[in-house]
Amino acid sequence: MTRRDNVGPVCSLKFVTLLVALIPELLFLGAGVQLQDNGYDGLLIAINPQVSEDQNLIPNIKEMITEASFYLFNATKRRVFFRNIKILIPTTWKANNYSKVKQELYEKANVIVTDGYGAHGDDPYTLQYRGCGKEGKYIHFTSNFLLNDDLTAGYGPRGRVFVHEWAHLRWGVFDEYNNEKPFYINGQNQIKVTRCSSDITGIFVCEKGPCPQENCIISKLFKEGCMFIYNSTQNATASIMFMQSLSSVVEFCNARTHNQEAPNLQNQMCSLRSAWDVITDSADFNHSFPMNGTGLPPPPVFSLIQAGDKVVCLVLDVSSKMEEADRLLRLQQAAEFYLMQIVEIHTFVGIVSFNSKGEIRAQLHQINSDDDRKLLVSHLPSTVSAEAQTSICSGLKKGFEVVEKLNGKAHGSVMILVTSRGDEHIGNCLLTVLSSGSTIHSIALGSSVVKNLEELSHHTGGVKFFVPDKSNSNSMIDAFSRIPSGTGDIFQQRIQLESTGENVKPHHQLKNTVTVDNSVGNDTTFLVTWQTSGPPEIALVDPNGRKYYTSDFITNPALRTARLCIPGTAEPGLWTYTLNNTHHSLQALKVTVTSRASSSAMPPATVEVFVERDSPRFPHPVMIYANVRKGIYPILNATVTATIEPETADPVVLKLFDDGAGNIQMNAPRKSVGRHEEEQKWGFSRVSSGGSFSVLGVPAGPHPDVFPPCKIIDLEAVKVEEEVTLSWTAPGEDYDQGQANSYEIRMSQSLQKIQDDFNNAILVNISKLLSPQQAGTKEIFTFSPKLFTNGPDHQPDGETQESHRIYVAIRAIDKNSLKSAVSNIAQVSLFIPPNSAPVLARDHLILKGVLTAVSSIGIICLTIAVTHYTLNRKKRADKKENGTKLI
Repeated sequence: MTRRDNVGPVCSLKFVTLLVALIPELLFLGAGVQLQDNGYDGLLIAINPQVSEDQNLIPNIKEMITEASFYLFNATKRRVFFRNIKILIPTTWKANNYSKVKQELYEKANVIVTDGYGAHGDDPYTLQYRGCGKEGKYIHFTSNFLLNDDLTAGYGPRGRVFVHEWAHLRWGVFDEYNNEKPFYINGQNQIKVTRCSSDITGIFVCEKGPCPQENCIISKLFKEGCMFIYNSTQNATASIMFMQSLSSVVEFCNARTHNQEAPNLQNQMCSLRSAWDVITDSADFNHSFPMNGTGLPPPPVFSLIQAGDKVVCLVLDVSSKMEEADRLLRLQQAAEFYLMQIVEIHTFVGIVSFNSKGEIRAQLHQINSDDDRKLLVSHLPSTVSAEAQTSICSGLKKGFEVVEKLNGKAHGSVMILVTSRGDEHIGNCLLTVLSSGSTIHSIALGSSVVKNLEELSHHTGGVKFFVPDKSNSNSMIDAFSRIPSGTGDIFQQRIQLESTGENVKPHHQLKNTVTVDNSVGNDTTFLVTWQTSGPPEIALVDPNGRKYYTSDFITNPALRTARLCIPGTAEPGLWTYTLNNTHHSLQALKVTVTSRASSSAMPPATVEVFVERDSPRFPHPVMIYANVRKGIYPILNATVTATIEPETADPVVLKLFDDGAGNIQMNAPRKSVGRHEEEQKWGFSRVSSGGSFSVLGVPAGPHPDVFPPCKIIDLEAVKVEEEVTLSWTAPGEDYDQGQANSYEIRMSQSLQKIQDDFNNAILVNISKLLSPQQAGTKEIFTFSPKLFTNGPDHQPDGETQESHRIYVAIRAIDKNSLKSAVSNIAQVSLFIPPNSAPVLARDHLILKGVLTAVSSIGIICLTIAVTHYTLNRKKRADKKENGTKLI
C-alpha cells in the first residue's frame, strides 16, 4: 500500500494435481517481466474494460513509468530501470492503430487500472500474498488516481508512487508505516513515531497547538486531535517504503537507517530486516551490477496493444485412449457446456480433432446466437478412432491453420488442447507454438502422466488442468469453466456457483442447495449430466417455492446433458435441486450452476485461485491461494475449502484460512464491504478450478514427518494492568494443517538478543497455557512480566533494570519435535507516561502525513505438503476440526 501524506459467506474451490517433470533447457523461455542488461522488459499494464476512454489516461501512464524508471534507477544505485512496457487497451475503446495482442491477457498483467467501486478512495496497492522477499500478484491503480492531478499533493509524484508499489510487487518488501500503531515507546522509554528512517523530522501537535510528545499517547490509546506533522523540508533520504512523497526521500532504508523497533509490516514480515537488505538479496540484484558512467538510462519504450476479435479453437484428442473411463463422453459434455454457456458472444470458434494426424471438424464460426452455438456443438467428435497413437503437434498445426484463416496470423488466438496421453515429440513444435502468438490452455485426462504438456501452457501464458478418471468428478467441466476470457470484464463473464458430482445408488438421490446471491442472477443456468441411460428425475425449487422438473430442461440424450436457463434475473436465495437415480445401476450424477452479474452497477463476488508458479521439490510445500473479493475489494472471513484431486488417491478436502496462519494480514479497510440483508442471510457460493500443480522428487512408500508447524506471523502483545496478554493464530502440526503439540515462548529486554539468539532468551513459563488448538484458532495467553524483569537474577547479559520494554517471540513444536521458525517479534512497554490524562477512542486520531489505509487484499491461503502420507494425515485432522472457530 502506498503511503499518502494527508496535509460468513461460503465459497468452495477445487484443485487438481498432476506430477510431471520440467524440461530444464526450456526454462529460459518463461514469460513475464525479464531483467536483461539492467533493464526490465515485458512489463504489462492492462486497462479494465469498465474504464471509460480518456485521451489523458495513456499519456499519464507513460509519464508515470518514465518518471519511475529514472527514480528507480537512482534509488537502486544505478542497478535497474524500465526498458519496454506494453499497455493493453480494452476492446471497448475505439480502435486507434493499436498493435494486436499476442499472448498478453488481462489476467496476466503486472499492473491493472480499474474504476474504483464504493467509497474506498483511490489508494494504490499491491496484491502481496507470498511473504517477505517473494513477488506479488499485481499493482492496482484507479483511473482517477492516474487522471486527477490534485491527488499528487497527498501521494507525491506518480512515478515515486509506482516505485513504492514496484518494490512491493517485485521484491516482496512491506510498508514501514503503521496506521494502527502510529506511535510506540522505544527501549529508552521515549515516545516515537512509527517511521523509517528515524531521521525524518516533524512536530507533535495537540488540540491547541504544538505539545510535548508525552501528551499524545497512553498505553494503546491516543488523544483526540493529537497528530504528528512532518516537516515539508527534510534532510533524510530514506525511505521510499515510508513516505515517498517527501522530496528528500530518494532511497530505501538500509542497515544503517532502518528502524528495527518500529511496529510495522516490514519488521513483522521480514524479521526486522531493512527493505534494502531484502531487495539486494533478490535474484534481480544477484544477476546485475551497477551501470558504469554517470548518465541516465534511455527512457522506456511503450507499445500500445489491443485484442481484436476473440478466436478460439478446440483441439481434441480422439485416439483410442479416449474410450477409457468415459473420457470422450465427459469431453463432449464439457465442450458442449463451454460452447453453450461459457464462450462469449461474437467469439470466432473452430474445432479440430487429432490422433496421429490432425483433422479440421469445423472452420471458424462466429457466435452471434444460440443457433450458432448449437451448430458448433454438432461438430464435436462423437466417436474415437481405432488408432492409439497421438500427435499433439499435428493437432496444434491444424488448429493454427484454422485460426490463421481469419487474419493470416495466430496472434491473440486461444487453443484449448485436450489429450489423454503423453507425446514425447511435443518438443518438436514448442518453438513454433511460442512464435505463433497463441495461448495454449491444456487439459490432461486420465491417470497417466502427460509429459511436457504443461510446458505448452506455461510458456504461452495458458492454464493447465488435470482431469482424473473418476466418474463422479466434475473436473472436466470445471476446467472449461475456468479458462480465462482475457478481457478482465467480470460483468460479462460466467461465474460458477456450484459444481458437484456423486455416484448415486439405484433409487437414491443427490440433493443439495445452491445460493444465488444479489450480485448475480442473469443468465443463470442449471446443467445436469449423467453417465448412462436416460436422465435422472430432476426437481428444482426456487426460493419462492416455484418448481421445475425434468420436462422443463432441454435434454441432449446423445451427450447425456439436461440444461435449464432461468428467464430474466434468478430470484436471490437458496435454490434446492434433487436428482433421483431411477435406474437399476449405480449412476454418476453431476450438477453445474453458472450465472452472470445481476447489475452493471454492482460487481459480483468472485474467487481467483493461484498456485506457486514453480514446481517445488519434496519436501518443500505447495502454496495455494484464493482471492475472494467484490470488484477490487476483499470479502473478509469467507469460509473456503480446497479439494485436491491426486492422480490415483481419493480427493482431500482442506480448509483455507483467512486469519494470519501463513498469510499476510494487510491493513484493515476503512469500512467493510457492505452486504445486503439477503446476502448476510444466505451468504454466497462460488466454485473455481485452480488448475494443476506438480511436486517433484516425492519418494515412494511411507514418508517420515518432515513438515514443521508454519511460522506464526501475527503475534501481538498488549499490556493489561500489571500483566502482558499475548495473542496469535494457532499453526498446525504440518504447516497450517492439524494441531501443533506445544509452544515455546521467550522474552528479552533486548530486541537484538531475541532476534539473534532466541534459544538463550528468557523462557516464559507456559504451564497455564493449554495444549495448542486446531490450526486457525485464536490463541491467548497472559503472564506477568514482573517475574522476569524485577531482580538481578533474571537480567540477561547487557540488560539494565531501568528498561521497561520487553520483546516476545514464539515458536510451535509438533509431536516429532520439529520446530517452526521463530515468530515475528511482539513488543510491549511497561512504562506509563507521567503526564497521563483521560483519552478518547483511537478511532478519532488524526495523524497528519499518514495515509488512512484501505485493505488491499482479502487473501486466503493454504500451505500444502503434497505427499500421500501427509494428505492422509490431513484427512484425519479435518474430521476432528468440525466446530473449530475460525478467526
